[in-house]
Amino acid sequence: METGRILMELRKERNLGQKELAAYLSLSTGTISNYENDVHSPDLATLCKLADYFDVTTDYLLNRTSYRYSAKKMDLRLNREYTLSDVVDAVLCCNSGSVGHLMEYAKFLLYQQEKDKTEKDKTEKNKTEGEKRRKKDS
Repeated sequence: METGRILMELRKERNLGQKELAAYLSLSTGTISNYENDVHSPDLATLCKLADYFDVTTDYLLNRTSYRYSAKKMDLRLNREYTLSDVVDAVLCCNSGSVGHLMEYAKFLLYQQEKDKTEKDKTEKNKTEGEKRRKKDS
């Protein structure tokens, strides 16, 4: 089973020790170690607590899917009109060619966003340096 490996990865991503996770779940560190080494598996209630704590699905913890986001995350409002779930649904309705175009466009938008941020940062830096020079010259 992969649950132990997945649990350990999630714990380490959050820079948590077994002790901290055990305290949250009211379990012993030995039990957490046993979960992570696939000696034992968490019961259903503990599995649900783990999924809630790490904001993933139980299917992700059980290695039934590589999709890790919870239903709460899918309801995330991206703007006034759309949730993350709306975007996923739209992508799933597209054929593979359209998905390829969508991904290229998304990469373009991310590039533009980063470019705009860099230009804004440069402008702010120049403005700050100009103000320092004016103060120094005064």
